Amino acid sequence: MERQDLDIIAEWKERDPELKRFVDEHEEYERRLDEFNRRPYLTAAESMERKRLQKLKLAGRDKLEQILAKYRQKESA
Repeated sequence: MERQDLDIIAEWKERDPELKRFVDEHEEYERRLDEFNRRPYLTAAESMERKRLQKLKLAGRDKLEQILAKYRQKESA
């Protein structure tokens, strides 16, 4: 994530519940994916869960980008 985005998140996270939710979810998905990525082998169920988390993280990232775009636009106005 770019520095500008991190600054926006730091500034608005506590004031925007939607932004906070997506940031928190993104961090949780990242943490859980890191756990899977550290394992040398995954069961079929773990592989499916890893894939599911990746999709959720990507969808959340898209929504997070939409929210950040709104704040970037406010800053440039």
